[in-house]
Amino acid sequence: MLPFALIRSSFRRIGLLVLPAALVATVAVTPRMETANAQNNGQRALTIRADIQQANANTGIVTAKGNVQLSYPAREIQATAEQAQYYSRQRRIVLSGNVYVLQQGNSLRANSITYLMDEGRFVALPQAQQQVESIFLVPETDAAPPNALQTFSGN
Repeated sequence: MLPFALIRSSFRRIGLLVLPAALVATVAVTPRMETANAQNNGQRALTIRADIQQANANTGIVTAKGNVQLSYPAREIQATAEQAQYYSRQRRIVLSGNVYVLQQGNSLRANSITYLMDEGRFVALPQAQQQVESIFLVPETDAAPPNALQTFSGN
């Protein structure tokens, strides 16, 4: 894996770096909260795998295209898409093209999904005349639901 710090030092000199096919880039994400982990200087790994990746030092945007796979273990997020853009300065990720996101067993499918990192919030948009699909795991309660026939028995 190629750490983002290495990518960053490389593209400072040339402005824009196009990374080879099937490259894995690991980006260090610094949380804004004061709960920084001493072992990793408060940074959490965001790993993006794709056929092609570009990083722009002037804008702070990393673009991944083709068979994109994203992993953000700190938030238990895994995603696939045709394209991903990580906006390091705005701390957001925009996934587009047949997007599938899985977080703690819950899933989201859409044409475009934006993940706002500081808010921990997803914004999903469908393709024209289609819908966004969400599947949520609903925990079972210990109490059994009342039987509808008993509840409305007329007694």
